[in-house]
Amino acid sequence: MSLRLKLSWRNIWRQRRRTLLTVSAMVFSNVLLIFSICLQLGSYDMMINNTLRTFSGHMQVQHPGYNDNPRIRDRVASVESLAAELRELGPEVDSAARASAFALVSSEERSYGAQVLGVQPLFEGDLSTIPAAVIEGRFLQDNHAPEAVVGSILARNLKCGVGDELVFLGSGADGSFAAAVVTVVGIFESGLPDLDRSTLEIPLGYFQETFAMGDSGHSVAMVAPGLEQLAITVGAVEQHLSGLDQVEVVDWEQLHPGMKQAIEADFSSGWFIYIVLIVLVSLSVMNTQLMSVLERTREFGTILALGLRPGQLAGMVVLETALMGLLGLVVGVLLGALLALYLYEVGMPMPGMEEVAAKYNLSDRIFPEVSLSSLLMGPLAVFAGCIIASLYPALRLLRMKPVEAMRAI
Repeated sequence: MSLRLKLSWRNIWRQRRRTLLTVSAMVFSNVLLIFSICLQLGSYDMMINNTLRTFSGHMQVQHPGYNDNPRIRDRVASVESLAAELRELGPEVDSAARASAFALVSSEERSYGAQVLGVQPLFEGDLSTIPAAVIEGRFLQDNHAPEAVVGSILARNLKCGVGDELVFLGSGADGSFAAAVVTVVGIFESGLPDLDRSTLEIPLGYFQETFAMGDSGHSVAMVAPGLEQLAITVGAVEQHLSGLDQVEVVDWEQLHPGMKQAIEADFSSGWFIYIVLIVLVSLSVMNTQLMSVLERTREFGTILALGLRPGQLAGMVVLETALMGLLGLVVGVLLGALLALYLYEVGMPMPGMEEVAAKYNLSDRIFPEVSLSSLLMGPLAVFAGCIIASLYPALRLLRMKPVEAMRAI
């Protein structure tokens, strides 16, 4: 095997310029694939984190079935105490208790249906960007004060501003009539039109009093240290809750199934472009090896006449392609990894997004995802494509006749 390897290595350098061009094409495609895949996966992470950090968090502890069919009576008992316990799981794990109800909200001029959210003013800023997105007034401060912050579009529809009073009417958890008057202390603009159009937040303590919730709520929203640590955090939370009834952990994929489907669809469409690049490189390799086989037809004919089997010759051609592919893979992965690691440290700026990012408290740079899979996914596909492309020149050798080959010009 060592002799065959030496011969294959010598053969690929018989036409040095052609080999260098072919390997360069592999290296370029590998670097481009690593850059594109890492950047694409990094943009997904940024999109997920930005969306989840706006309000929902990476995961939530809820009553079983609440996520699919939210009902005010499906509650989590002692929700604030539970949120405090979960914050003790780690210094980088943030959590906040919440409650939710739908009500008719009225100003002096208009009435609209809206979602009324009870939040903990002290902890909401640790996992939501809404407190930092208040564009007029301030965020909530007292957990029992009759005050509210309103989405910008809802405030415009209600024609209310900071200092105005709103009345909301709804149904309490015990079936009673829930009604309250709150003062608007702030208006927020989250960057999500649906949220800004239909949401107002009030202190959780005041929500519990108004909607007859007692000490219960509907969820504990949590933020993990990062998406890569999410599975570990979910496992720790589930273990902590193992002794409690009527609670379940819901991660972001269940909270936002549409976003997961959109990411999967976009990644699939991206691979269509990647496959075109891989096919072009594979055709280049096939052309190189086919030319090599045609140039050595008489040589192969002589070798066959001496007793070497056609399958061994075909295997040598595939081995030559594998050596070129490995050379392109190693150099391409090395250069692509250096580029990805550099961008991972400094980020890739998005021109024109600086003002929008600053407005909604978001990053104006994309940081590529650098992992073993993101670095090797594309180059391994190129390597596999090149091996497949070498099968055509190898098959020609299987049908080669020694006498005809030695007569070739």
